[in-house]
Amino acid sequence: MGTNTDPYQRAEGRYRLMPEIIRVLAGSGTPFSVLTKGTVLGRDLPDLAAAAREVPVGLGVSLALADRELQARLEPGTPSPKARLDLVRRIADAGLDCGVMVAPVLPLLTDSAEALDAVLARVRAAGASGVSVLALHLRPGTKEWFMGWLAREYPALVPAYERLYRRGAYVDPDYRRALAERVGPLLPRRGLDRSSGVRRTGGDGFPHGSAEETGRARAAPPAEQLAAPVAEQLTLL
Repeated sequence: MGTNTDPYQRAEGRYRLMPEIIRVLAGSGTPFSVLTKGTVLGRDLPDLAAAAREVPVGLGVSLALADRELQARLEPGTPSPKARLDLVRRIADAGLDCGVMVAPVLPLLTDSAEALDAVLARVRAAGASGVSVLALHLRPGTKEWFMGWLAREYPALVPAYERLYRRGAYVDPDYRRALAERVGPLLPRRGLDRSSGVRRTGGDGFPHGSAEETGRARAAPPAEQLAAPVAEQLTLL
């Protein structure tokens, strides 16, 4: 839940659909994962912890930007970076694994080694169990809105974006490779090189796919996987 539409939008605070969904999934023995940028998930941590004792549960928080000013302009009405990091901390404090999707990385805006390292440092400090780093994905509809925003806020970058996204929704493969090479050295620096994406905590209390569960250490993911398109990341969920 969350790779198409975030299940913890603000309306969830009123309608409270998720607690019953969580209980039904756990009661039927159905593994599930939740990816959100909504801090309302914190309300359901007791239900999620109970579900994780019955079935594998994956929890992930999306965090694109550490710059509060830029985040407010690009994602108006969504929880601040601090609020999302606090959610990661609450999930970890509840004894659950929490992956962070550092996405979308904005070419030429938030993709410098310094900017990425700053985000990874904060993610690690909050207690994240793993990360995936994904470049901006511009599907029809989203692309028109974003390019209009870019033209107003950063008009000098429009030609570069037109080149990077000339093939469609995904950024140019050469850019993805360059981003992966940039991210790769930062992960061991922040202690995030042994896992990626949304890990699942199962009924045995161990992260799904962990060394405790499999009897062997997990290999670090290839650097390029960390900047792969979303479609290629779904196996992490």
